[in-house]
Amino acid sequence: MTRRLRPDDVVAFLGPSLSAAEARRLGPCRVLPPARAGDVAAVLPERPRAIALVDGLFDTTPAVWQHELLLALDAGVAVFGGGSMGALRAAELAPYGVVGVGRIFRWYRDEVLDDDGEVALLHGDAEHDYRPLTLPLVAVRAAAEDARAEGLLSAREARALVAAGGSFHYRERTWPRVLARARLGEVVRERIRAFLPRAKDPKAEDARACVAAAIAFARAGSNVAAPPRPALAIPSHVRRLRLGKALTVVPGAGVIPSGEVLAALARRPDAGRLAAEGLRRTLLAALARSAGVRPGAGEAAAALEAWLARLGVPARRRDAFLAACGLDESAARALGEDLALEAGVLATAERFAPDGPSWTEGLALAARLTGAWVEEAARLTDQRAAPAARARSATPQPSRWPRRQAASASSRARAGSPARRRARPRR
Repeated sequence: MTRRLRPDDVVAFLGPSLSAAEARRLGPCRVLPPARAGDVAAVLPERPRAIALVDGLFDTTPAVWQHELLLALDAGVAVFGGGSMGALRAAELAPYGVVGVGRIFRWYRDEVLDDDGEVALLHGDAEHDYRPLTLPLVAVRAAAEDARAEGLLSAREARALVAAGGSFHYRERTWPRVLARARLGEVVRERIRAFLPRAKDPKAEDARACVAAAIAFARAGSNVAAPPRPALAIPSHVRRLRLGKALTVVPGAGVIPSGEVLAALARRPDAGRLAAEGLRRTLLAALARSAGVRPGAGEAAAALEAWLARLGVPARRRDAFLAACGLDESAARALGEDLALEAGVLATAERFAPDGPSWTEGLALAARLTGAWVEEAARLTDQRAAPAARARSATPQPSRWPRRQAASASSRARAGSPARRRARPRR
């Protein structure tokens, strides 16, 4: 069934390849600036249906990491790449489920291109709508290929045009410079100058196709299969990135960077205790993984749902609560796996390690460390002392009882009974 899209269902990372206005004409989508490291991980808590990665920053800015796209796939988000940085990442990650779109992607996938710099160009900032200032080499290559297809260039002349383009750094490459340096006759140069106004921009074409593919996938809803989950472990630096760059979605209050939440937690007086408890749990899960233990999908899901039930989170509020915890679907699934592994290790502690600790030993250690041992010992002491204390307060001491009894009997004998006191004559 075709679903009605919300703008947040499709996230597109765009810059010089395609304007935001043109992307939105293709369908509802949320347009973000060119991606850098952490940007893909940051949108996952909002649970988009699809991501279209087109433009990305590099060189002086850390580029979007491959593992971020794998995180998205693991969270059930479809990832489409094309045009620029998206074409590079799609070519690298196509075996894991990233969908490549367009001619530039095919060039990289088929190893026609092997240099990342072919898609590089200098462009303006957000204030200037990321306007391209220089020419990417893929544009020269596409123009040479298309001009040759129209019979405007021979194979040798097409190669000469591409070679001239490749002789410039991406910050200096422009069509006038390329044509001036190309080993072409003046007649051929004029022919190319006349062709350029109608030459297709390969990055723009691929960007449109990439965004359109993501929108079509999101619209298809349940009619299409979810993207495959990559069978790869997420390294620690990517996990830390996900923590710092993710967003926490507070119901009715807005969105706050998870990094700010972490900074606030670090200032709490109980931060050390919270961190130690979390480390013990994650270390148990890590040890289980290193021993080759893997929980089934059902076990992980059951462990996650049991945790939510202990917190009193109803099923209808599940997704909102996870988002308020800064957890996307991938991070929530990882948490469920950690909880399942922890429970498995604790349940089999005596067998998990050689001569492993028993449940009773664990109980004793935790009770001593938390003070519960002293509390229970004091309570038991009080319980034992209570009966003796009650006996002392309610019953005379055995050594004094006979004297009290004798004294009482003697007094009654001297005084006589009430009847005898009344019959005795008075003097």
